Amino acid sequence: MGGRFRYDGKQKKMDHSLIQKWEAQGRLVPFCPEVAAGLEIPRPPAQIVNGDGRDVLGQKAWVKTSAGEDVTSEFICGAFLALGLIKTHAIKIAILKAKSPSCGTGFIYDGTFENRLVPGMGVTTAVLRESGVLVFPESEIEKVKFLLK
Repeated sequence: MGGRFRYDGKQKKMDHSLIQKWEAQGRLVPFCPEVAAGLEIPRPPAQIVNGDGRDVLGQKAWVKTSAGEDVTSEFICGAFLALGLIKTHAIKIAILKAKSPSCGTGFIYDGTFENRLVPGMGVTTAVLRESGVLVFPESEIEKVKFLLK
């Protein structure tokens, strides 16, 4: 949506005509699970180590920063705060940022901080999908328009 919520404080706007249209219609609920859980901006980058978001929820993987700090609990907290917001607003579809340890939908970084992607999903994506929410990366926004009335 254009806010400066990234770990590094930079802006990664979803610049698509459908986003602009839905925003003008009041159909979007912007939310950053990491910030909602109390992580600061800027902050060290974080990646899931030893799996993906499902594994984090199953206590088989964890989320660590490049400085070695365990931020697993913040990522889990943010994911459930996102789910609460989704339930409050009866949201059925989420459009999330790709590659994120929170919001990644098809690929995430491998936990080595060497810029390698592996198949998997972020923690928030895992929580939302387990709850029946349809989750899409911004690269698949065209698919979403066919699901909206």
